[in-house]
Amino acid sequence: MQPIFGNVAVVGTGAMGRGIAQMATQAGATVWLLDTQPGAAEAARTALEGTWNALVAKQRLTPEAAADCCARLRIATGMADLSVCDLVVEAIVERLDVKQKVFAELEGIVGPDAVLATNTSSLSVTAIAAALKRPQRFAGWHFFNPVPLMKVVEVIAGLKTDAAVCQRLDAFARAFGHTPVMAQDTPGFIVNHAGRGYGTEALRIVGESVADFATIDRILKDQLGFRLGPFELMDLTALDVSHPVMESIYHQYYEEPRYRPSVITAQRLAGGVVGKKVGEGFYRYTDGKAEVPAEPPVPGGAGRPPVWVSPKAARRAELYQLLKDLGAVIETGAAPSADALILVAPLGLDVTTLAAVERLDATRTVGIDLMLEDAAVKRRVLATNPATRPDMRDAAHALFARDGKAVSVVRDSGGFVSQRVAATIVNIAADICQQGICTPADLELAVTLGLGYPMGPLALGDRIGPTNVLEILFNLQTVYGDPRYRPSPWLRRRGALGLSLKHEEA
Repeated sequence: MQPIFGNVAVVGTGAMGRGIAQMATQAGATVWLLDTQPGAAEAARTALEGTWNALVAKQRLTPEAAADCCARLRIATGMADLSVCDLVVEAIVERLDVKQKVFAELEGIVGPDAVLATNTSSLSVTAIAAALKRPQRFAGWHFFNPVPLMKVVEVIAGLKTDAAVCQRLDAFARAFGHTPVMAQDTPGFIVNHAGRGYGTEALRIVGESVADFATIDRILKDQLGFRLGPFELMDLTALDVSHPVMESIYHQYYEEPRYRPSVITAQRLAGGVVGKKVGEGFYRYTDGKAEVPAEPPVPGGAGRPPVWVSPKAARRAELYQLLKDLGAVIETGAAPSADALILVAPLGLDVTTLAAVERLDATRTVGIDLMLEDAAVKRRVLATNPATRPDMRDAAHALFARDGKAVSVVRDSGGFVSQRVAATIVNIAADICQQGICTPADLELAVTLGLGYPMGPLALGDRIGPTNVLEILFNLQTVYGDPRYRPSPWLRRRGALGLSLKHEEA
């Protein structure tokens, strides 16, 4: 069976270019490597031959198939060698002027029916194609690193892209064994756009001195199921990659508050403290392993005051059962006694506001995060307010650690760590659907495959409950007065109708 594109050129032979070349060759195409750096294309060919030999050793590729791939991998000495190609994929530096220049030159070399594609992650496909005579044959084809392992690719139509071009790129990606998702040409497309909520909101939280980097990472892994915390992830991708993407999407959306970058990453980037690859980021690394600070110990000798629960607490019945299981002395009166530990369980509001509104003694008031049921999380999170007495903080910590489950105590803020991050992720995803950037189904696929989230953002919203997400966002708006927590109309409508966020409209 003939490949969809018989002759493919890859311009730029760094990690992304090599990965695309590997998959295109394995899909049956003859692949031409071109790079302006002397010796780079030859080094890429050597590396790919080594990859195929390693796959043979692991019995994932036959010796005959490996030899065939090696035979179909060519080195281009210049642009003119690419005239035979029916697909050219560019994977070079993320600079609009450089990409435009490359494609302007390519247009005069390849045949009239050849497809031109960019692997850009953050630049406008329409803008790159703007100077072309035939922009209808140009599209975005955005892979993720490492290409052979990251099985999603975004197919992006520019303003003038012919639909048939996207269909061919879709089919060719499927021949790679990848899952293509269709995206409109908007800043960040699907994955980099949807991924704004995780890191940016975590940076805001640490910037407010709510908790340190390690505590936030622990909370988001243990409560929401992320494989890496946001600061571990930024250390892995490196700030010289991730911070410019934050700035690019923010500015391309004309300073939309939801995407506002952080001075924390800007400062660290300026100081060269960019992540694991340099041995220091949000964590220090020794022999490639992060030096993670130990968790604070459970307070010893803490008192055991009786516990009174606010009548407005989220999951109040569940909280009562948990306290009973932990052996707490529970007060059930209309008001707490003078010695009681007072518990509140807000959604989006801060402990301070609840203590004031409910006329509670702030010195004895502690909050607990019950956005999700206790049985579903590996860590409990408590929050103090500025007036909370140390003995009450320690008593709450000791109480909720009695069964051995991890406990983190954070400072007061609007919403808990997981509430703020989850609601932001869901809200940005809802706005992607509102803009029609992609279908809800493609959004879920792109995020789970491209970002490795434990579930898609819409599934996360359904897990929390759309009305609960809305309550968190409305309350965060009240606390902060910040438009970044403005709920998407798409989310509001589904919450009002009681619809699943994954519901596809007719």
